[in-house]
Amino acid sequence: MEAAVVEDPVLDSLVIGAGQAGLSASYHLARLGLRHVVLDADAAPGGAWQHRWDSLTMADVHGVAALPGSDPPHGSGRANEVVPAYFARYEAEHDLPVVRPVRVDRVVDVDGLLVVEAGDRRWTTRTLVNATGTWSQPWLPRYPGVETFAGEQWHTHDYPGAERFRGRRTVVVGGGASAVQLLGEIALVTDTLWVTRRPPVWRTEEFTPELGRAVVAQVEERVRRGLPPRSVVSVTGLALREQERAAEALGAYDRQPMFASIEPDGVRWADGRFETVQAIVWATGFRPAVRHLAGLGLRTPYGGIQLDGTTAVADPRVQLVGYGPSASTIGANRAGRTAALGVRRALAGLTSAAAG
Repeated sequence: MEAAVVEDPVLDSLVIGAGQAGLSASYHLARLGLRHVVLDADAAPGGAWQHRWDSLTMADVHGVAALPGSDPPHGSGRANEVVPAYFARYEAEHDLPVVRPVRVDRVVDVDGLLVVEAGDRRWTTRTLVNATGTWSQPWLPRYPGVETFAGEQWHTHDYPGAERFRGRRTVVVGGGASAVQLLGEIALVTDTLWVTRRPPVWRTEEFTPELGRAVVAQVEERVRRGLPPRSVVSVTGLALREQERAAEALGAYDRQPMFASIEPDGVRWADGRFETVQAIVWATGFRPAVRHLAGLGLRTPYGGIQLDGTTAVADPRVQLVGYGPSASTIGANRAGRTAALGVRRALAGLTSAAAG
């Protein structure tokens, strides 16, 4: 049996994840002169963007903020090509210490240091910046009979493109922006149904910077209280883009309440109504990818991780970026700088404690 590979010496910090938030954090850690590495589970740069569906273009996304010290990505092609290429250039230009592919299994405390385990590899660090986002944790609700469905089921995470559904009556489940976007494509090639647990809230006013700050403040308040974070769009409401107007004209956004059960050839509501469908698309969102942090005891009784800015209240050595209010490209950039300053503050506190 081969001996475990030990990465030494002790790092000032370690970043898990090389998406927007992780790269931003690494940039600012480097500027502060803090020795660190970035562990990325993917084999190539790009974060979650490299896994987005092929039909998502740069014209479809709500804008990708420029990483610190850089211009925003340019191009009108597929988002899963343009943004990863931008991230790759950024890593190279700033000589960021990214190690890949490394999928972290767990983080544990050993004698006051954080040990990051990934297979037979180990890194020891004084502080940690978690930037794992949500893409690797798609959430699928359970409904009676789901395992009996004879048609195809897809989550946003694995969405194969609208052509897959041509001629197949499709129900899209979910009340977020992804459901709206996917309906905008699928409704143009087949008959669709849209179901949500709650009536969708449509945004009628312009999304101004003032509204954006108010929305982020609401999301921040949840994580300050240790509640599970909500998505920003759950607060802002939904809006249709020009490319979704054709689907709107077809009635794709005439929402129906959530069905109660699933049968081999369709879905049934509590009142007995039945609709035949051949495909289900679960646009039901994602959960924060933080299972590897379970050994640190960061969760509150409410199920979330309580933060002060980006600092975990339960363990100030740990920063979380891309979590809650920073789960957007602009928010991730700001959080990266805040996290780097939090790391410096934690290191100063550890030095003072050791001296005392």
